[in-house]
Amino acid sequence: MKANHRKATLVIVILLNLLLLGVCGWTLMTLLSPSDAPSEPDSSQSEPASSSEEPSFPSVKPESSTPENSSPTLSLPEGLSLSDRFGNCYEAALSKLETLTIEEKLGQLLLCEAALLLPSLGVSILYREGDALAFFLTIVLTALCGGLLAALLRPKNKDMSAKDGMAVAGLGWLVLSLFGCLPFLFSGAIPFFPDAFFETVSGFTTTGSTILSKIEGLPHGVLFWRCFTHWIGGMGILVFVTIISAKAPDRTMHILRAEMPGPTMDKIVPKARDGVKILYLIYIVLTLLEFAAFLLADMPIYDAIIHAMSTAGTGGFGMLNSSMAGYAPVCQWIVAFFMVLFAINFNLFFLIIMGQWRTALRSHELICFLSIIVVASGIIAFNIAPMYGAGDAVRHSFFQVAAIISTTGFATADYTTWPGLSQGIIFVLLFLGGCSGSTAGGLKISRVMLLAQSIRREMQHVLHPRSTRVVRFENKKVDEAVINSCNTYFTLYIVCIAVIFLLICWEPFGLTTNLSAAITCFNNVGPGFGIISPSGNYSAFSPFSKLVLSGAMLLGRLEIYPLLIAITPTAWAKRR
Repeated sequence: MKANHRKATLVIVILLNLLLLGVCGWTLMTLLSPSDAPSEPDSSQSEPASSSEEPSFPSVKPESSTPENSSPTLSLPEGLSLSDRFGNCYEAALSKLETLTIEEKLGQLLLCEAALLLPSLGVSILYREGDALAFFLTIVLTALCGGLLAALLRPKNKDMSAKDGMAVAGLGWLVLSLFGCLPFLFSGAIPFFPDAFFETVSGFTTTGSTILSKIEGLPHGVLFWRCFTHWIGGMGILVFVTIISAKAPDRTMHILRAEMPGPTMDKIVPKARDGVKILYLIYIVLTLLEFAAFLLADMPIYDAIIHAMSTAGTGGFGMLNSSMAGYAPVCQWIVAFFMVLFAINFNLFFLIIMGQWRTALRSHELICFLSIIVVASGIIAFNIAPMYGAGDAVRHSFFQVAAIISTTGFATADYTTWPGLSQGIIFVLLFLGGCSGSTAGGLKISRVMLLAQSIRREMQHVLHPRSTRVVRFENKKVDEAVINSCNTYFTLYIVCIAVIFLLICWEPFGLTTNLSAAITCFNNVGPGFGIISPSGNYSAFSPFSKLVLSGAMLLGRLEIYPLLIAITPTAWAKRR
């Protein structure tokens, strides 16, 4: 029976891959081919679109236009997400989004979620483990609620402001998680609502924290949905909804910036929707490449699908309680490599596709990110070499550094058993996160670089009051509004972690566990220290703390502002 299941799964996977590759190929040819008609310029972009046949990438100066002995540069806006520019260009970009109301967008979201549940239903039917009915009921209920919401709740005022756009992102993720936890509840895999909601939020936000102590006992359909939430949440569900929406104008793409701390919604081609399609294409292709690498490493097909989705979303859910420790070293190296890859700015991949690989490789954020990985891995490898030997020490150190800084959360070893120096480095990495414009969470390397330069400038000003020092990012001057918004976000970042910690500090697990729980959930990392180490889980926390930590994961995934606006009464006071 298992052999038949594997053969059937293989056939399905091959067909899906062929379909995806066909769609990707057609999309790529469509997007990158010259157009007879000029593209409609984006209302948020003041500069005219390039007349070149090659898709424009506004954040990069083309190599052909770069003077000799001068390095190409990347501009700041395309390297930062919503909160970095909240008070600058986003209000203008989100000022008037016509056609879709908040209620209609939420209805579309639920309908899309119902469709995304179908592959899990197929897996559950294939393996016949008793969870098919749970998925069927969830699909029916989700589709029914989505259809009613989109069709019946139509306010007279259909204009959507910047505030409304962020409310859609914040409220959308809450609704997505509420309906997404139903398969766990209906199947009995996670019968308690706070646990099911926590697991679902952890999946969609690509955190990877879990309350499960026996993952191997879950039905295959439930396991598939659990990891599929990572893949969906990695790029953002609202991104997908907007792509498939025939009604949404190109201007509505700006609403998605509110949910995307990952791939930025800045234009890489004249039309924003085409730019998002390219980003999704890159996302799909990288996922398929990792899946193929797993197959070449003799990983079982089902396992390869599961871990490819989890790695792509930088989530960390797997099939074993031991995470990646139960797989061969070659599979661990594949996961480590792709964790780093998915934590790099997706816009750089587009540059490489366009032949501008020198510009991509000279990105200061990329260099800083890779340097941190190399240095941290080297120090930890040297520190833990007596425990494992040189070869295994390098493998474990690189894997764990990649897992933490990319906020994926996979593990090959319990780093809480390592020496204090190694644990200290891992703790610092919990805060950093990956590059902006990636599927990784955390503070982001770009913000860290800006904060460091801002501190350096202030110190210079104290020592030399009359001196002026310009903060630069990717060889370009950074506007003061950007610096101020970055500093504001960092302040909110610290305040949020402190509040979350205080709300759960009454748990009897000690400072180490409670503090690391607040940090890892808010930064969407997953494992922490104490009882939530890679060998533990969050099952011992109270229902209240699980709900608080679920909110922390959503806050971190949406980078604070959208969720706060969504739950603020004044955001809905004037709606009719």
